Amino acid sequence: MKLLRVGTAGAERPALLDRDGTLRDLSGIVPDIDGDLLADASALARVRAAAASPGVLPALDATGLRIGPPLGRIGKIVCIGLNYHDHAAEAGAEIPAEPILFFKAPDTVVGPDDTVLVPRGSRKTDWEVELAVVIGRTARYLETAEQGLAHIAGYATAHDVSEREYQIERGGTWDKGKNCETFNPLGPWLVTADEVPDPQALPLRLWVNGELRQDGTTAEQIFPVGEVVRYLSHFMTLYPGDVINTGTPAGVAMGQPEPKPYLRAGDLVELEVEGLGRQRQQLKAA
Repeated sequence: MKLLRVGTAGAERPALLDRDGTLRDLSGIVPDIDGDLLADASALARVRAAAASPGVLPALDATGLRIGPPLGRIGKIVCIGLNYHDHAAEAGAEIPAEPILFFKAPDTVVGPDDTVLVPRGSRKTDWEVELAVVIGRTARYLETAEQGLAHIAGYATAHDVSEREYQIERGGTWDKGKNCETFNPLGPWLVTADEVPDPQALPLRLWVNGELRQDGTTAEQIFPVGEVVRYLSHFMTLYPGDVINTGTPAGVAMGQPEPKPYLRAGDLVELEVEGLGRQRQQLKAA
């Protein structure tokens, strides 16, 4: 299923994109797309049954309708740094022996086509297309990567917007450059795990002002998706509705020759993970 949330910011309602591309209202079946829904097998079964029954779910007019983040009430966002062989190479970094972790606050999440704000004083705002994983079952001390995959409810396209000066040059942790407002567009859809048979075979692409900047594949990940979930479960409990951003391929601004083409107000960024939908963001000054 392709689950999503539509409407004005803070007042989104649950919806579903059916196999014919028609937007369907789920608000009569479930209150929201969130961790509670993803952990409730019976509620998900009701959604599947309604989706398979003609006429049960009302069609929505998508004209002018904002698409919000596909997941509400996000618990935590755990991010994996330097998780692609080609990205580590362009950064001149050694391949990590273990996954590099940092966090993004849930309030960085916006819709896939919402405005992204360039922080005041920023000189090095950068782009990163990523595969996002959404947890559907509580994960603690998992033993295998296969168990990690079994705890995933679905997948989404994510944009891990980053301010490199704040991240690298201002001391402390990476979090300074990762948590500016609007720095985690998510969606448009939460695609359930049954529709993604191999998360290590997904192309990712990103364009800036129409120019292709990133063109990679999750096959380049150093730590595959299932292993990332297993690994994290030994350091923290993962709950339904938690999100994991799994890293970005080569092609970020930081990896380009001088002068590096960092983002500025007025730029247009478009990105996609194949099968998970496309984003489009206009940048403005904060």
